[in-house]
Amino acid sequence: MKKLSILLLSLVGFLALSGCVAYPVPYDNGPHYRGGPGPRYDRDGDGVSDRYDRRPNNPYRY
Repeated sequence: MKKLSILLLSLVGFLALSGCVAYPVPYDNGPHYRGGPGPRYDRDGDGVSDRYDRRPNNPYRY
């Protein structure tokens, strides 16, 4: 009985300690988009490039 209780206690201790596993988690910041549309890009489609457009998100304003 004494051997069985020692064996059972050591088994429980081993299982309790083996459940805690730490490993490094890689951090991901998402996709990286390089470059951009450039200075000639016209976001709102009004014919004036965003570089010279006073309001590049408003298609009704030049």
